[in-house]
Amino acid sequence: MLPTPEKAPPQKHSPLHFKTYILIAIMVVAGPIGNLLLAKSVREIGHVRFWPPSLVLPVFLHVFGGLTVWAGIACQIAFIVAYMLALSIADYSFVQPAAALSYGVVAVLGYLLLHEKVSAMSWAGIAVICFGVAFIRNTHPRTTENPN
Repeated sequence: MLPTPEKAPPQKHSPLHFKTYILIAIMVVAGPIGNLLLAKSVREIGHVRFWPPSLVLPVFLHVFGGLTVWAGIACQIAFIVAYMLALSIADYSFVQPAAALSYGVVAVLGYLLLHEKVSAMSWAGIAVICFGVAFIRNTHPRTTENPN
């Protein structure tokens, strides 16, 4: 009887896992930073009036004249590109829950940079979300057949 060659054990962290994790990390950071920058720019602008109609153009130029709003838009574009790429290589049921880690980033940025008050109940909810994300960490990013 000839010995059968042993199959290599499946890699726990395949290249697909690595690419997916990098894209999710970009999403988790770029989305909240983009939102933070947009919130900061709106706070700097103050109350916006659109009436009378003659104010629409000056308000538009004022809103989009700041660097902060453009940096926020750039971060949001980075988030969307990373999200689309992540969905192209991994299941929605993997990407979306993993991206929920951004809730923690949002709370930390809001607390530290915008000086918002985050309640203990909010922190507890964020902890539960992060705990739940830990459950998907060991699942394969793609459970459906690759369309290629």
